[in-house]
Amino acid sequence: MADKKQIKKVAPIASEAVEAKKVAVAPVAKVAKEIIRKKFSGIVVSDKGDKTIVVKVDSVKIHPKYKKRYAASAKYKVHDENNDFKTGDKVSFIGCRPMSRDKRWRVVK
Repeated sequence: MADKKQIKKVAPIASEAVEAKKVAVAPVAKVAKEIIRKKFSGIVVSDKGDKTIVVKVDSVKIHPKYKKRYAASAKYKVHDENNDFKTGDKVSFIGCRPMSRDKRWRVVK
């Protein structure tokens, strides 16, 4: 029992080498992260709001059980800063910060 209590703790052997490695490593260049944003394109349905257009996006979905394809559509309120787009125009838009309760998109083209 006495032998078990007298175990010596050994210091790390290559502590100086570890410090040398830290110095030798070049600093990592900071790379700006790209924000992944959703992109959609659709047709302008309404342009009656000031700096706001309503865009209808059509898509094809597949039913999970029956595997049948069906058409689905959604309407998005999109920010149009200069009121450039009119009803019937085709536009592309991406996600952005919330601009109002419903408006979280802005026009790209």
